[in-house]
Amino acid sequence: MNSTTALSQTTDSKQLSPRGLSLAILALALGGFAIGTTEFAMMGLLPNVAAGVHVTEPEAGHLISAYALGVVIGAPAFAVLGARMPRKLLVLVLMSFLTIANISSFFAPEYWSLMITRFLSGLPHGAYFGVAAVIAASLVPPTKRGRAISMVMLGLSLANVVGVPLATFLGQQAGWRTLFLVVGGIGALTVAGIALFVPHVKADPGASIGSELVALKRVQTWLTLLVGVVGFGGFFAVYTYISPTMTSLAGFSSSFIPVIVGLYGLGMVAGNVVGGRLADRSVMGTIYWVMGGVAVVLVLFGAFVHVQWAALVLTFLVGAVGSMLIPSLQTRLLDVSPGAPSLASSLNHSALNVANALGAFLGGAVLNLGLGYTAPAMVGAVLAALGLGVALYSGSLDRRKS
Repeated sequence: MNSTTALSQTTDSKQLSPRGLSLAILALALGGFAIGTTEFAMMGLLPNVAAGVHVTEPEAGHLISAYALGVVIGAPAFAVLGARMPRKLLVLVLMSFLTIANISSFFAPEYWSLMITRFLSGLPHGAYFGVAAVIAASLVPPTKRGRAISMVMLGLSLANVVGVPLATFLGQQAGWRTLFLVVGGIGALTVAGIALFVPHVKADPGASIGSELVALKRVQTWLTLLVGVVGFGGFFAVYTYISPTMTSLAGFSSSFIPVIVGLYGLGMVAGNVVGGRLADRSVMGTIYWVMGGVAVVLVLFGAFVHVQWAALVLTFLVGAVGSMLIPSLQTRLLDVSPGAPSLASSLNHSALNVANALGAFLGGAVLNLGLGYTAPAMVGAVLAALGLGVALYSGSLDRRKS
């Protein structure tokens, strides 16, 4: 049984109306909006958080690392442990967990308790996106899976445009803990929306912890994850240092940085939408072209970031081209992991968080060598080229089997 057939058999036979489908996807995307807001708004509020719990900013940065660690651990753990649960029930549990963890962060009295609640907040992140993507793919014909998955992921992209700036503003005005109440409220709305609008989606009849773990034995699963880790690391090598790059090289004032970050977010929204449509045409073709496109755009970014108008255009393009990769990677993982879609799809977000750490580390390493703020973009271009190489090798294995 291939993954497409398996997915189609897990959804109740009653077809959703176009309005019902839109509401179901919207409810799932709202969860992505909550997750994106809690993940990224912490970065803008880091000085406030540090002062609030009486630690240095680098120590407060460990709270972001704790969240990322929760994502890496929680994605496979929840996906495997919830293998036999109906998928609608599983996403309800995951979003309820996220909501409670964020409200717990609001009440955390000091640094170490906040560290624990931030780790807990990260646990459902990857599994939620993974299972939500499986649900979305099961609600539409096979030819529209990429588009449906991209609509779920759109919530994460929109969080960078709307949720993060709003939560940051509210946190600055009403106290940084307000962030966690905002996310808790969005999480509660998501739980209600999923309960009302997402149809019952059964677990696979043969699903079990063992059947999900079979995905880890497949070479193509690991190659696809490696494409995400290496290729998407280039995106994060630039994104991590976008603020000092724009102030030091492009000459923008620090007060203009929110506009630049918002432009990056708009690029992510556009890329996510376009990437979903491209994935429906050709999954591997999209991965090939996008990886090559990321490498080219990052080289151009490094070459022309000192020109203000070019820096703005290229900032949008880096966000757009990088985000085009996500729907195709998610769809590819469903294709190469029949019988274990939840685990494979969830691991994509573990891979992207490893990419975040890898890109930030390598970008920081070349900066510490004194190579300047264009160097992270060059590192990113190399990573994208390596990701393309891995993708080409993965595609060659497919052709040998056919």
